[in-house]
Amino acid sequence: MTTPLGRSVSVRVPATSANLGPGFDTLGLALSVYDELEVTVIDDGRLEIEVEGAGAGDVPRDASHLVVRAITHAFAAAGRRLPGLALRATNVIPHGRGMGSSGAAVVSGLLAAKGLLAGDVELGSESLLRLATELEGHPDNVAPALFGGLTIAWVDETGPQHKKLLVHRGVSPIVFVPEFTMSTSVARGLQPAQFSREDAVFNVSRSALLIAALTQSPELLLAATEDKLHQSYRAAAMPETDRLVQALRRAGFAAVVSGAGPSVLVLADGPGRRLEAARLVASHADTPWEALMLAVDFKGGTVRDNAEGAT
Repeated sequence: MTTPLGRSVSVRVPATSANLGPGFDTLGLALSVYDELEVTVIDDGRLEIEVEGAGAGDVPRDASHLVVRAITHAFAAAGRRLPGLALRATNVIPHGRGMGSSGAAVVSGLLAAKGLLAGDVELGSESLLRLATELEGHPDNVAPALFGGLTIAWVDETGPQHKKLLVHRGVSPIVFVPEFTMSTSVARGLQPAQFSREDAVFNVSRSALLIAALTQSPELLLAATEDKLHQSYRAAAMPETDRLVQALRRAGFAAVVSGAGPSVLVLADGPGRRLEAARLVASHADTPWEALMLAVDFKGGTVRDNAEGAT
């Protein structure tokens, strides 16, 4: 079946913060910053791309664009011929800052493909997570981008899996975003290939505690966000981030590196504490940080048929 000429869909996908301290490559949180995308089927063989906002001056305008690669991947998996496409992307999620911009791009493309293929091939949640993980390499960012909320992601013999949890209403996220960027691949390369038994046990205990803190007991967030597997090894590559995390934690705030960094996520146990964190950073930080006071996104990525208004 050929995708009808003129079919148009709109997609909205949240930012995410992965790891959350101890939950390396496993835990992720969807946040209320969104990239938006409109995709329209045009004449075969043509590709038109417009990008506004974050990364507009850096992203490619050809088939190597990550959103286009994701759409292409989904159509190939569905056994359907890729039509001509016109993309209009409005990016708000900061690029290269540890807020899941690449995962959001992947999910945006896959949801666009889901909308364009509706009525012919149905892409369910399991298929979307599998395709997203194939492109992104790991599911910790794409799972919350797809499904919203707090997600636990893992991979077994059948492929990537996830469990979505509701976050306690007392949890108030704030993200401090610097002007500088950090490469995820560089950050990953700074970690050792093996860890001690003691450090592994330490992170297992904190990850288990973090689930309880985020869903039931926010007062435990400071202890629950301790980590020994990745943040200290990456500190030398982003010293400003490390200094800010340590300063916030000394003041009693549950601060962690957001994803691979360099942004800093604080999981405050109430709006008042979040404001206190913002004041501390504004008065003591040695480099500029933009404070984003956010909510947890509970819905995840959405796609709407522009003709029918379907979600």
